Amino acid sequence: MSKVLRVAIVGGGIGGVTLARALHARGIEFRMFERAPAFGEIGAGVQITPNAVKVLKAMGLGSELARVGFLPEAMVGRNWESAAELFRTPLKATAPTLYGAEFYHVHRADLHAILSAGLPSESVRFGVRCVGVETGAGGATVVLDDGTRYTADVVVGADGIHSVVRDALWGADKPQYTGHMCWRALVPVDKYPLPYVSPDASFWMGPKAHVVTYYVKGGAAVNIVAVGESPAWVKEGWMEPSSTDDLLAFYAGWHENLIRLFENTDRTQTFKWGLFDRDPMDRWSVGHATLLGDAAHPMLPFLSQGAAMAVEDGYVLACALDHFRGDVPAALAAYEAERRPRTSRVQLQARERGRTYHLSSPEEQRERDLAFQREQARNPNAVGIRAEWIYEYDAVSCTARFDTPLAA
Repeated sequence: MSKVLRVAIVGGGIGGVTLARALHARGIEFRMFERAPAFGEIGAGVQITPNAVKVLKAMGLGSELARVGFLPEAMVGRNWESAAELFRTPLKATAPTLYGAEFYHVHRADLHAILSAGLPSESVRFGVRCVGVETGAGGATVVLDDGTRYTADVVVGADGIHSVVRDALWGADKPQYTGHMCWRALVPVDKYPLPYVSPDASFWMGPKAHVVTYYVKGGAAVNIVAVGESPAWVKEGWMEPSSTDDLLAFYAGWHENLIRLFENTDRTQTFKWGLFDRDPMDRWSVGHATLLGDAAHPMLPFLSQGAAMAVEDGYVLACALDHFRGDVPAALAAYEAERRPRTSRVQLQARERGRTYHLSSPEEQRERDLAFQREQARNPNAVGIRAEWIYEYDAVSCTARFDTPLAA
């Protein structure tokens, strides 16, 4: 192993740039390989929940996050047809006290920009694809499509649900279509707030479908995530074109506030894709190579944790590599011990939320809604989607846990 630890990162998405930034802050050398010609994260809004905000603040990005983000007043569950509130959980006033940090809505491109700002340009190679990874006793090698190779002490696959690194380490397999289609769209806001969109994280729950709406860009736009059950699907990806008409047809009969919002979507900027999933993995690492983010634990968006888990992964892996700087296997073992149980639970709980949000029979809906009301009465700060355990987690304290011996 070289005296100066070298890390190769395959993929420059949210998890990859979080890892790169955290390594750079610790004086650990990295090389990133990104197939896009430049940084420029696509997509729409993401919810950056308190667990991820703690990490971003620890990385010195608190003020930048506040600049690009939006603080929702509450998390609100709504009936798809009447807009009646099923639950209302305060966020803006209570999240810092309850969970140790704020709850933000941001545009994915803005989050990526603040994470990638200041990374040394000589450490990032754009326009190259990883086509394989070779592992050895003292390191691992990234094989690129231009014929070049890069050997490092650690190779990290941060290359998404269709990860080449994952396939190289564990063999090729395909993620499974979940029976859910997803639409994403943004609606520009001329005058905040729109009279038909409350300044909350609103979960509209209906038969075999749900819709989430929230403000991003400091209130300058509304993000729409609409999920419906469908046996037909298009490929997994962010940029499959759809249309406003398609969205309106699928949600015909839903509340007029949603329909009005849908009618104001940009007809050239409405996208859809099939939601794909994998079961939790028993291991992420082989030798001196490992995975993070969607490469390790792709998850349905029903707990709004895809970006947050990638941020946590990147930070914890950097901490582990720094803490066990002379022992890469120990670092990867500690990283997995810290992250796999948590991300596996989030994966499985996200699947369950898809069932809860989409109940079809009036009896099931009534039973669910009464349960929301009972929980609200018991604890006004209870999160209707039961995600308190996610928000309370503090990845920043991970180094202290690394000093606890791993179970045999």
